[in-house]
Amino acid sequence: MLRITLAGEDALLHPSGALLLPAHGTLLVADAHFGKAVSYRKLGVPVPEATTTATLHALTKAIAESGAHQVVFLGDFLHSARSHARETLQALADWRDLHGHVGLTLVRGNHDQRAGDPPASLGIEVVDEPHRLGRFALCHHPEPVAGAYVLAGHWHPCISVRGRAFDHLRLPCFWFGSEAASARAVGVLPAFGSFTGMHPIERTEGDRVYAVAEGVVRALPALASA
Repeated sequence: MLRITLAGEDALLHPSGALLLPAHGTLLVADAHFGKAVSYRKLGVPVPEATTTATLHALTKAIAESGAHQVVFLGDFLHSARSHARETLQALADWRDLHGHVGLTLVRGNHDQRAGDPPASLGIEVVDEPHRLGRFALCHHPEPVAGAYVLAGHWHPCISVRGRAFDHLRLPCFWFGSEAASARAVGVLPAFGSFTGMHPIERTEGDRVYAVAEGVVRALPALASA
C-alpha cells in the first residue's frame, strides 16, 4: 500500500482500488457493482462468470491487509434490480457470514437508487451522501462539500500511460484534487468491482494521480506549470 496525506491525515492506497483511513480504521470501496454480470446475462449478453466472487475475494484481501474494522461503500453496491438474483445474494450472504466482525456502511449512489438497498440480512447501514467522517465527506458523486474533503467514486477513473515504443496503457487510478481550492477538494477512487468500465480523467495542475498496475500503486508526475 502507498501512504499519502489527505486533509492532514494519513491515507493508504491499496492496489485493489480501496483506500484506508487508518485513524478511523475504515476502508473505502467505490463502485463494487455486485451483480452486474448477472444483470447483463439476464438481458442475453454474454459476459464473464464469477465476477461477484472475484470482487468479494479482492475485498477479503483488502480487509486483511489493511486491518480495517469498518468498510464504507461509496455507492453502487448492487448494479441493478436484476442483481437481486439468488446466486448473487447467496454469495454476498456467505461472505457476510465469514466477516460478521466488520462493520459495513453503504453511501447510496445512482445505481443504488435503481437497484434498491441490499437485503437487511447483510447488516449494512445505508445512508445518503454526504456521510461525514472526521475531516472527510464520503460520497458517491464527486462534488464539493463545504468544510470537508470529499472522497467519492462514480467516475471509474483511469489514466493513459505511454511507453517508449509508442504504446500506451489505460490504468485505473486514484485522482485527488487540490486541497487548497474548496471547489477542487475532491478525491475519486477507482472502481473496485472486477467487471466495471473505466473513464479517462482530465487532470489539472495541482492534482495528484496514482495509477494501479500489477498489484502496485505508483504516483504519476505532476503536470508542469503552464
